[in-house]
Amino acid sequence: MYVSHLRLVDFRSYGDVLLELDPGVSAFVGANGQGKTNLVEAVGYVATLGSHRVASDTPLIRQGAPRAVVRAKIVREDRHMVVDLELNPGRANRARINQSAAGRPRDVLGILRAVLFAPEDLALVKGDPGERRRFLDDLLVARAPRMAGVRSDYDRVLKQRNALLKSASGRMFGQRSAPDLGTLEVWDAHLAETGAELLAARTALVAELRPRVLEAYAGLADSGGPAVSAYRCSADPEGGEPPADRPRLVETLRAAMAGARDRELRRGVSLVGPHRDDLHLQLGDLPAKGYASQGESWSFALALKLAAFDLLRADGDDPVLILDDVFAELDTERRRRLAERVRDAEQVLVTAAVPDDIPKELDGVRFTVSAGVVEHA
Repeated sequence: MYVSHLRLVDFRSYGDVLLELDPGVSAFVGANGQGKTNLVEAVGYVATLGSHRVASDTPLIRQGAPRAVVRAKIVREDRHMVVDLELNPGRANRARINQSAAGRPRDVLGILRAVLFAPEDLALVKGDPGERRRFLDDLLVARAPRMAGVRSDYDRVLKQRNALLKSASGRMFGQRSAPDLGTLEVWDAHLAETGAELLAARTALVAELRPRVLEAYAGLADSGGPAVSAYRCSADPEGGEPPADRPRLVETLRAAMAGARDRELRRGVSLVGPHRDDLHLQLGDLPAKGYASQGESWSFALALKLAAFDLLRADGDDPVLILDDVFAELDTERRRRLAERVRDAEQVLVTAAVPDDIPKELDGVRFTVSAGVVEHA
């Protein structure tokens, strides 16, 4: 799988740019602030409908423009598909697949699969649990696009339940009429059902990732290991991994919500469910967060992304691998090891501020990027 053409209209710093890309390595080289990352960000957006740099779409639209358009032509074996995404601030985005309107933008998910690693991914190790949950959920959607609907359903139910808890908390402590706990129990059931499906998928995913993370870290770093990853479930008082089958997960979640009822009513928020879980990362006998060095943290974050790449590759197609300003953060030996590991990917997109940051093992097509102009080197 690879992207053969990429066109951006009013996306970030680009008024209108068209790139033709080949399989293998393509490197975008230029000083900081010239638009290199904007190009690979657009590829990542086609794959995930999200940016690795910002939480909303508004910053992706060029200042003063009414909308932005990203068009990508994706080659998968002998099939060609064109995805058009129109980003509309304040209105619903629109998507087209091979010139036909898609029912929803998320219908394009799964057409392009990509794994992107950028400096922001250091938050996978050093950041809050939400960063790690997003990593797992994005990988779930890449492997099975229907999981986008599962995640959306869970978020909708969680929002409704939180609104009810907040209202009930206000009635309890405002000395007004007692809250209707019967309605809350109905939402408990909905949250347990949707949460169990998401939780079962995450648990199975972490089990598949675990040996790959261990192996990838060992191949990148000489210290701090072994790298251990484990799912931590908020519904388990011990914080352990949840049971594997969905019916038991439903009961586990319902029991945990019942046990947390008083605390949830006092705080007016849901305290149990996949939205409170974490992917626990450990180096040797110590948690990676707070104990790993900068180099070890970089290696662990890379290992997570390489494990994701290996898992998607095992499903049958190489995803596009994007390395955004990664090599400047690595020492010479880690650069070499990373390059050796990824150089046989079907398509690798690299950004770098200076040519010397790119290891010789990733020799390929090079583009220069300056003030939004992209040219073959």
